Amino acid sequence: MNKAHQPLVTVVVPTRNSARFLRACLNSIREQSYPAIELIVVDRDSTDATKLVAEEYADQVLNYGPERSAQRNYGVQQARGELVFIIDSDMELTPHVVRASVDQFMADAELAGVAIPEESFGDGFWAQCKRLERSFYVGVPWMEAARCFPTQLYRQLGGYDETLVSGEDWDLSRRAERIGRVGRVEEFIRHNEGSIRLWDTLRKKYYYASHAKAYLARHPVASKLGAQVGPLQRYKLFLSQPRRLFADPVLGVAMLAMKTAEFAAGGLGYVRAARPLPEQEGQRS
Repeated sequence: MNKAHQPLVTVVVPTRNSARFLRACLNSIREQSYPAIELIVVDRDSTDATKLVAEEYADQVLNYGPERSAQRNYGVQQARGELVFIIDSDMELTPHVVRASVDQFMADAELAGVAIPEESFGDGFWAQCKRLERSFYVGVPWMEAARCFPTQLYRQLGGYDETLVSGEDWDLSRRAERIGRVGRVEEFIRHNEGSIRLWDTLRKKYYYASHAKAYLARHPVASKLGAQVGPLQRYKLFLSQPRRLFADPVLGVAMLAMKTAEFAAGGLGYVRAARPLPEQEGQRS
């Protein structure tokens, strides 16, 4: 990119009954220090005030589905920007994220994407556990995924794989890495976890793990994928920084217990999904 040029950045936000978090999300985009931003919200048949909130901030409010990968891709199809930036409706950008991402592309014309670290916040004890967990992933290449791409490259790659229910962020980043380097900024995305209930978290892990086979089929478990989906490297990562982990001993032990329960739920979901149905077992015998 021409260093004297200020490229338009299209930020795409998929939504579904997101009114609770959406205003903070969209306001954080409009308050970026980088001025050349187009904002596209792609809703999916929300029944709350999501569209009303979106219309206050967005340049375009669209309706599309059936899920967030399809929404993201549809938003990028409508984008006018040279760069696209994808965030979820429960995320907030710190003030200089977009500018820092643009600076990366301006400095390296061959860059295929830019990863942005995340930090969590929310209400209640389990949200604090999640915040502690995510703090270990900052700066870890096999955990951070790219969220900003050259629009042309995003379209060339086909965007997010709409057949994947889980792992779609990592999948797109890995495909981008085959074309060029994925950079990284020091600015943060803040992820609003809300009020976490442990049982809901376990159900979510079970659900996503039950759909992980498609992702694993695309990417061998060797290298960083094994660390992304498996417990061993995660535990090594947590235990490599004992002062952070046990700065608050109760919180540290609870976070490890939460992750153990999540891995157990995910393992159960994966095994259950991989198990052949009774009629399939009969056909094989």
